Amino acid sequence: MTDDQLKDVFGILYMLIFIFSMQATIVGKSVSWEFMNFQIIALIFCAYFLNIHIPYRYFIPIILVYMIFNSSIGYWESWCHAWTLIMSYESFNYINRIQSESHRSFRYMMVGIVYGGLMWFFVMVKFNLTLTTFYEEWFYLVIFEILLYSYVNMILRDSKLKLHLLEFANHDALTKAENYAAYTTEIQYEFESCQRNKLHLSMMMFDIDHFKHVNDTYGHLAGDKVLQHVADVALTVINANDPKVKFYRTGGEEFNVVFPGYDLESTKDIVDEIFMALNHLPIDINGKKIYISISMGVSTVSAKDIQPNDLYSRVDGNLYHSKNNGRMQITAF
Repeated sequence: MTDDQLKDVFGILYMLIFIFSMQATIVGKSVSWEFMNFQIIALIFCAYFLNIHIPYRYFIPIILVYMIFNSSIGYWESWCHAWTLIMSYESFNYINRIQSESHRSFRYMMVGIVYGGLMWFFVMVKFNLTLTTFYEEWFYLVIFEILLYSYVNMILRDSKLKLHLLEFANHDALTKAENYAAYTTEIQYEFESCQRNKLHLSMMMFDIDHFKHVNDTYGHLAGDKVLQHVADVALTVINANDPKVKFYRTGGEEFNVVFPGYDLESTKDIVDEIFMALNHLPIDINGKKIYISISMGVSTVSAKDIQPNDLYSRVDGNLYHSKNNGRMQITAF
């Protein structure tokens, strides 16, 4: 069962428990319509905000059981009410399938007002309610719909803002790669998982050779372009091989790649591919092509490592070994 199907099942159960438990307190009484607005709001919440899809074949037995439970199966008004309810549910679902955000709130309110009014009309006829009661309950339903829409959208906006702030806090603004803060959190988790479950964990670090010369010669905007292009190429290689491998910009021109579940030998294919893709990579700077090279250090967790920085220091040392011995090479042990 997929996550969406599981969400639908739990949503249906929530709706049924809410409606049946509420109706049980007044079933068979002359005021068995009193909680209808709350039940309609529950349906709107499931159909529109949770976007739970209920095929027609499921609606029919649910409605039959409800009518028997509510002693209303013999009333034509109840059948009209039930079909109106089904159509309103489908209409709220349909609104969610429309991609355009323009007039979304207007469509929501129109569906609620029209179908809500029809449902209350059939209730008015069945229970012989006065027009005053009909208009009052219809008005209350509209107010509930407005409050529900406003409250849920306020929560959603707040959630989107928090997600945006979290993404901003964990991603490098220039290259869009995850940053050092994200790296420290992830490497701590992976290191603990590695030790607890006796798993492999490896890391690669690389930086751009003579990057200061690029900045000094072509300017910092050119340097930014180089960093962006390098990050794009490295991410493309990683995602084409294994999306579980993590990529970070951990310093100015330094990048780290974390390999969960990889021993040193297993990293070789991805490391070599990144190395070949980035070395002599042509980058256009104001109509002139410049070519970059990178140096790499690679290592894996050893039995002597007691914290993530032990692995980091060894990888960093291997990187500097590459840089101090001619650059544009890989040091791995």
